[in-house]
Order: sequence, then structure tokens, then C-alpha cells
Amino acid sequence: MEKIIVRGGATLRGRVAISGAKNAVLPVIAACLLTEEECRIAETPNLADVATICEVLKALGAGVSLRDRELIINCRELTSHEPPYHCVRRMRASFLVMGSLLARTGRAKIAMPGGCAIGSRPIDLHLKGFAALGADITINHGVIEARAQKLKGNRIYLDFPSVGATENLMMAAAMARGTTVIENAAEEPEIVDLANFINSMGGRITGAGTNIIKVEGVERLRGTFHTVIPDRIEAGTFMVAAAATGGEVLVENVIVDHLKPVVAKLREIGAEIKEEPSGVRVSGNGELRAVDVKTLPYPGFPTDMQAQIMALLTAARGTSVITETVFENRFMHVNELKRMGAQITIEGHAAVVKGVDQLMGAPVKATDLRAGAALIIAGLMAQGETEIGCIHHIDRGYEDIVGKLRKLGADIERVDN
Repeated sequence: MEKIIVRGGATLRGRVAISGAKNAVLPVIAACLLTEEECRIAETPNLADVATICEVLKALGAGVSLRDRELIINCRELTSHEPPYHCVRRMRASFLVMGSLLARTGRAKIAMPGGCAIGSRPIDLHLKGFAALGADITINHGVIEARAQKLKGNRIYLDFPSVGATENLMMAAAMARGTTVIENAAEEPEIVDLANFINSMGGRITGAGTNIIKVEGVERLRGTFHTVIPDRIEAGTFMVAAAATGGEVLVENVIVDHLKPVVAKLREIGAEIKEEPSGVRVSGNGELRAVDVKTLPYPGFPTDMQAQIMALLTAARGTSVITETVFENRFMHVNELKRMGAQITIEGHAAVVKGVDQLMGAPVKATDLRAGAALIIAGLMAQGETEIGCIHHIDRGYEDIVGKLRKLGADIERVDN
């Protein structure tokens, strides 16, 4: 088992280039199933989750290759409509192929998805949407099967603005007969990126980025070339790390508009943030101040940044309250931070964080993807050595985070235990 060792005290300085967005590239890869022609996806990050969904497509009969960060996918001859269970169990995003398979082949069979244990994240919204489009849904022994000769457009209202359900229904509706309107849709930048990808294939999607998305079905979609947007969560993570160490880091390849709530909170905490032509410069040369944070669907503060901002606030002057409204089980990192000396108490859906003078290095484990990033940040702030286990979670969403931090001056290494 590999571990990450962090020796605290170093100040991060320099520049870091942000990779393509994990949460954007996964649905884009799934959408390649909609066409028989070749698709090329530039700025594909080298992540475990990307490898998993590529494994899913290969199992369905697609040809997949990667050349110089460009993913080349050919789904001309699909040989299966059922992704392998071992892939679906590892990653929830594997479920995103259901919409594309339904639209392309009229049939999809998939096991209940897995992923990080951060909450229930039910798939009922996906299934209700598929049913509204005319699919016949059956569930037997943990396996979901959907069938439809030809999907038909409909008006769908999502009870919650689920990102995954919005993406899956956009893909399913892309070749449905007639027009589909998705109300209370998710508004994340990754939704817009998927819509842009499908439209470049000849799709007709409008309203992406708002809470009402309109999809006019087309007969067929063609191959295309697409560049994935930068990863706003990776960018936010490095911005927090810069502030946490009192350093100065230029975060390159970032779309600032995607990070407005993170920028606002970092400024409130005491970091100095300047937009430059090549990116965002973050300086953390002042005292950290306590703030209150509440996670919300986009454009609110992202739940995927909650753990990282909590790590930063463990050393802020005063008491902060972090309220989690998106996932009910996303405070698993609290006990790990407390092992390092953090003073945090959980009160329902809120974490009360009382700043301490100094965190101390300790053996901890990454309980999920973003928790792992938070523990790295805590290790950078701590006195002594922090040993982080279960780092396979981190590999799912951060491309060479150890190498990037080392270039910024961090005393961090990956070791084989």
C-alpha cells in the first residue's frame, strides 16, 4: 500500500498548471457512445477515474487510446450494453453510460453504482427521468435494466438539481424523438462543457448553465474534437494550499468565473487574490480569520471544496461554522483532522471549527477523494510529519498532486509501504 508523507513548515511558492476537469471529462467520455464516429478529447487528465470509465467503454466494444493527453475514442461497433460490475462498483460516474446506451442502442443494463462513501446520492432521479422519456425500467438483485425502442422527448422536473441526473438525461434526450425540457437542472460548468461537446457533435442543447435546459433530439450525432475545461476543484485546492502555507502561488489554466465562491471565501479568510493574464495569484501572508461556510449547488460554495476549506480554518483565529447541505455524510475527514490536533465538533449538518495555534503531524487516512486533499493541506500546515494512507482516493481526482506540490517547494513524497 502506498502512502503520502508530508513534512510541514514549507512555504509554497511558484506556479502550477491545472489539469483538465475530472467531473467534466467523465460525462464527455460517456457521451462518445452516442456516435459511431471518432471523438478526440484534448486535455484529458491522467486519473484513476478516467482509466475506469475508459475500461467501461472498452468492455462495451469501443476503441480507446491516449496520445499526448488527447483521448481518442471510437464507438463504431458496440458489442455489449452492460458495463462490467467491477468498474461500476469502483466509480459512480460509470452510471453515466446508461443515458448514452439507451439513446444509441435502446437498451442498458447496469449494476447499482459505487464511488466515495460521502452520502446516499440516490439514482432515482436518473431513473424517473429515463421513464419520462419512455424507457421501461426494471430492477432485479441490484441490477438496473432500461429498454426503449425509441426515446421520446418530455418535460422533466428534477426534485434536486443533481449533476449526474442532468448529464445522464441530456445524453439520453440528445437523440430522442422531439424536445425534452429539464427543469431544476444542475447549473455547474461541467454541465455546460457536456452541452458544448454534444452540440459540437451536431446536438441541439440550449440553456445549459441555467436551471432550465432544452434538448431537441436529432437523428444522429457525428464525431468531434473537444478540449476539456480546467478543473475548478483542483484549482481551488491549490489556492487553499497557498493560503494555508502563507505562500504565493500563480495558479495557471483556470477559469476564474467558475471559482467565485471559493475566491470570495479565501479573501474573507485573509488571502490576497489577484487575477493575471495567465491565471490567479494567491498570497497568504496575513493572519487567517474564521468564517462561516455553507455548501450549496452551483453557483454556491462547492461541496467538493468543503474539506479543503475546513483544513485551512483549523488554523484560523476564532470559530468557524461549516454547514454541509449537499451530502449528508461528508464530515468523515473530521476525525482525521482531530488526530492532528484540530478542534472540531459536529452538530447535525454543521461542523464547528475552533482555530488552534498549530496542527501536529500524525498518521491519518484519506476517507474519500476531497478528504485526502484536505489532509495534504493539513500536513503542509502541521508541525512534524504526516503520513496519509488510503491514497487511492486521491488518485481518482488529482493528477500528480505530489509532483506539483514538490515543484512549489513542499516537502512531500509518495512511498511504497
